This record gives sequence, C-alpha cells and structure tokens, in this order.
Amino acid sequence: MSVATSLIEDQPARIVPTPAETLYQFNESPLLARQNQQESNARSYPRRIPLALKRAKGIYIEDVEGRHFIDCLAGAGTLALGHNHAVVIEAIRQVLSDELPLHTLDLTTPVKDQFVQDLFGLLPPALAAEAKIQFCGPTGTDAVEAALKLVRTATGRSTVLSFQGGYHGMSQGALSLMGSLGPKKPLGALLSSGVQFMPYPYDYRCPFGLGGAQGVQVNLNYLENLLNDPEAGVQLPAAVIVEVVQGEGGVIPADLDWLRGVRRITEKAGVALIVDEIQSGFARTGKMFAFEHAGIIPDVVVMSKAIGGSLPLAVVVYRDWLDTWLPGAHAGTFRGNQMAMAAGSAVMRYLVEHKVCEHATAMGERLSEHLRILQRDFPHMGDIRGRGLMLGVELVDPSGAPDAQGHAPISAALAPLVQRECLKRGLILELGGRHGGVVRFLPPLVITAAEIDQVAGIFGRAMTAATASL
Repeated sequence: MSVATSLIEDQPARIVPTPAETLYQFNESPLLARQNQQESNARSYPRRIPLALKRAKGIYIEDVEGRHFIDCLAGAGTLALGHNHAVVIEAIRQVLSDELPLHTLDLTTPVKDQFVQDLFGLLPPALAAEAKIQFCGPTGTDAVEAALKLVRTATGRSTVLSFQGGYHGMSQGALSLMGSLGPKKPLGALLSSGVQFMPYPYDYRCPFGLGGAQGVQVNLNYLENLLNDPEAGVQLPAAVIVEVVQGEGGVIPADLDWLRGVRRITEKAGVALIVDEIQSGFARTGKMFAFEHAGIIPDVVVMSKAIGGSLPLAVVVYRDWLDTWLPGAHAGTFRGNQMAMAAGSAVMRYLVEHKVCEHATAMGERLSEHLRILQRDFPHMGDIRGRGLMLGVELVDPSGAPDAQGHAPISAALAPLVQRECLKRGLILELGGRHGGVVRFLPPLVITAAEIDQVAGIFGRAMTAATASL
C-alpha cells in the first residue's frame, strides 16, 4: 500500500527500504516563490521545510506537487489527533449547523461552559477543586503574558525566575523568559525586566558538570539558596516558570525528583510555580499534563496548542489564591473562539475515551527502542530522550573533544542534513536545542505501531545518508 493510498483510506502506510529508494527533489514552486517574495523575512519553517501544502489526513500531508509526507511536526504539537480528525470536523460542523455565535469575547455560551467542565475534569482533583480560568488571546505567548500579570498582581513582586533553555513565546514579556539569545539579541533591552535565569536539569549536559542524582541535588541547593540567602542579590520573585519537558530547548525532560524539589522550595518561600504546558499538555508525554509525572500541583498552568483541537485557543488555569486582579486586567478580542472550544472539548473527550495517554506512552517507548537500536550503529546519536511522544535525538560529533561529563560536542552541521534527508524520504521533522542540534519527534498522538516503525526506518536511512555526506 502506498502512502498516497493510506492518506485516502486512513490506513497505516508502509515503505519498504530498497537500494533504489525514490527521493523527493525540491525545486521552488510558484507558490513558494511568491511566499519568498511577499512574506516577511521572519518566516521560519518554510526555510527548512520548503513545501506548499494541499491537503492532510491523520498523520499524512500531501503537497501541491502530489508528494506525500508523514507529519512528525504536527503543528508544533497542536494536532494531537492529527489532521482533520473525524471528531474535530464533526464538532466544527455542529457549531456551524446550530448557528452558534462564532465570536463572543468573554461572554459565556453552552459550548464555553462545556469546554470549561471538560478541561477541569482533566485536572488533578486537588487543582480542579480551586481552579480559576482566564481565556486569553489565542496564542500561548499571550497566555504567558497573562500569567506574568497574574502572579505579579497577586504577590506584589515583580521578579520572575526562568530557566536556561526555556521557551515561552515571542512577545516582549514572554521573550524575556526565553533562554535562547538569538531572538533577543537584535532587540537590546526588553520591555519586561526582573527576569533571573536558573540552570535547568539538563542531565546529558549538566550545567554543573555532574549529571544524575548529584546534579539534581546541587541544582536544588542552588535554587533554595537563591531564594533564602539575603546576600544572593535577587529579590524574592513573584514566580518560577518552568517547562516540565523543554521543547524548543531540545526535548529535555526535567528529573521528577527535581520537579518535586522545586515545588517544595517555591511553596515554602511563598513563590508561585507556573508550569508551561503549551506543548507538553494533553497526553503528549503519556500523562494528560506533563507535571502529573511528578505528582505535583502547580499554582498556574499555561495551556495552548492542542487545547483548541487544532484551532487557535489559549488559557491560564490557576489556583484561586491568585485571583486578585481587577476586571479587565487581561483581555483580548479573540478569546471567545467557539469553534475552537467545541473542537477542544471533542479532543479532550477522545483522549480520555480512547486512552490516548497509554497509547502515547506505548508508542513513545516503541520509537525510543528503535532509536536506541539505531544508536548502536550511529555514534553521532549522542542522547535519546523525552517522554511519551515528545522525543528528541541530540546529534554529536564523535570526533570532537568531550565535555566535563565525557560527552561529544553537539553537531550543528549534522542535524539539518538529517532533517533534509528525512524530508527527501517523506518525513517531516523539526530541529531544536543548542545550536539546532536536536532532531525532534512530535507526531500526532494517534500514530500507530506500524507508522512508528515506518518513521524509524526513514530516520535510519536518513542518518546513513547524512553521516556519509559529512
């Protein structure tokens, strides 16, 4: 069965590797040429994934040239159920056929009320019992901005602790929390001040050169000292913001004991803990929310991407002790997207009814095992990590000088070669991490075992081709 047939019939496709494997060639089409001419220089994905898309179904995409691709980017994690899933399409159609208002600001509707009940039903009971929700402009970065206002208003403090490697959005306030210097360097001073960066527990490249349990303990000691030492030079912060699994930072999962320690330290100090679940939420890591792996209860949870069932939506959920801001303290015209709420409810129900958390765990383990087998043949695959179906492979230069932990340096040259070779073979992947050296896997959560095997096969052949060209 060809990939083209599987796109139509929604069945797992199978590509059989042969010495004469057909490779896609990419020449600039009229659509891409006009995009290049007319769109901003700030555009990003088309530079690495030069496709003009025509249609999509499940995990598959077809471009205007009639080529077919497996989508392991999935809207940067937005498409939890893949493209045009039946439950999402039906929810959208129902809103339209019932002539429901499409734009309601923050006025309530039965659709909105159902969405809130469905979302609160997914939260850990201890959080749901005291949860409040704020609908934001339909992007994760706006939800982060709202969370910053919330904690600063409630605590009367302005400093926020963020982490090296973190990514929380591209607006001025959210950008000030970002670890990556690239997008910030041209701007000079950012509008939001008072951000202090902390070392993240990046086990493979521990900032303390230790790794393991020792690295985790030193990291926690550093944080606790910062919050309690009157000579530390940092004002007591309003909040600590953290990704449980750093996405853009290189798919780095935080140690669970570290997360529990951060929660204990912040709670004792009276500092709000903000968990950014924009990419890791809604079954992506094998739990409905990534923080559940550690059994902690944050004070604030920021959500977007998959929450709208593939349509734009973003919210902040927080504990009621923080709800001290005044009416209108955070607003946005497009916070009442009824189709997104209906689609989001449909996706949330599907995740529960079809046990997608368990499926994501199993498929993540299957893909990880494939990658570990490939690692035996490719010393360039330095670290394989992640949780559930949020996985990354850090590519290294095995001939380079090792770091303090004995690991070879990141290969900034190899990762884009691998990405390109995957694309030639019909697989869309994205990069991330330091120097763009991490290949990231974010497939739709409905991916099957056969499709996981296919993804791994393509990746292995792409590694062969890319390493041979170095």
